[in-house]
Amino acid sequence: MNTTASFQLGSVSKAVSAKATGQSRRARSTRAVAASAQDEHGSVSISSVAQAVKRATAAAGVSMLAAAPAFAADDSSIYLTVGAGTAAIGVAAALIAADPSKRREAMAQETGGDEMESVRNYFNQEGFNRWNKIYGETDEVNKVQLDIRTGHAITVDKVLKWVDSDGGVEGVTVCDAGCGTGSLSIPLALRGAAVSGSDISLSMANEAASRYSTAAATATKTPAVAPVFEEKDLESITGKYNTVACLDVMIHYPQEKADDMVKHLASLAEERVIISFAPYTLRYAILKRIGELFPGPSKATRAYLHAEADVEKALNESGFQVTRREMTGTSFYFSRLLEAKKA
Repeated sequence: MNTTASFQLGSVSKAVSAKATGQSRRARSTRAVAASAQDEHGSVSISSVAQAVKRATAAAGVSMLAAAPAFAADDSSIYLTVGAGTAAIGVAAALIAADPSKRREAMAQETGGDEMESVRNYFNQEGFNRWNKIYGETDEVNKVQLDIRTGHAITVDKVLKWVDSDGGVEGVTVCDAGCGTGSLSIPLALRGAAVSGSDISLSMANEAASRYSTAAATATKTPAVAPVFEEKDLESITGKYNTVACLDVMIHYPQEKADDMVKHLASLAEERVIISFAPYTLRYAILKRIGELFPGPSKATRAYLHAEADVEKALNESGFQVTRREMTGTSFYFSRLLEAKKA
């Protein structure tokens, strides 16, 4: 179910170009608008963005109907500028009027309000078809999906380099929580690890098993014990493992549940926890919110960003210390990767 920290922004990018005359002056005066869109917890909502823009335009004596936010992202900050034009006005209207939470609430209502069951259904149905393509080798993907595939592969490669640099995983027990189609489980197994892979989606777990069988048929080395892939959500995982990995899954857990989930995963690990998540920053929060305005039928589950400090705190409280960290950022994929070992 590792759906990655992807923000679908392709169709809106042209409308929000920040190559405007006088950008520097506007950026200086409107950084405060971006900051004021955060609530007391540092979160950004559509209503808060709308109110921040409204305050800025009122102060400038510009009618809200004749102004719209344009977003320009660089490596360090987000600038909100006030500009005119039909395309920009359309973006502003969408930011104010469209509420992706309503769509997600409707999905949850179909399962009696159980958000995780909603996620399970998604990844067993249309979500499986989409992510199976993204995590596969087919050419039937668009530019955004290809970018996400590349980003996720980079994260997996970083994990593999970590374990290889530590002497490999021959005979090491590994729990791959939220294994998806096996992008991490399979190369670990072919390195000799005893892998237990699980996913909330039976379709995903079955696909991982199928892909392992195909890979093992031509591999020069296979593990003494074949990996096991089963349907299981994170809360249901039990046992003890040398290493517990959970890549790009926390995006489905709100912060109040994520802390407990990190602690649960740590309780399964005897030596090491490897976890990745979509990091919370003001920039990513706003980009994510824009992307949610164009969800499509196969991108409709909730997505949560997490502050790195919160994740690290949960690990520390479980007796683990972060020993390595990496950041992977492509055009549409953003993922913070942490390795923590027993203190």
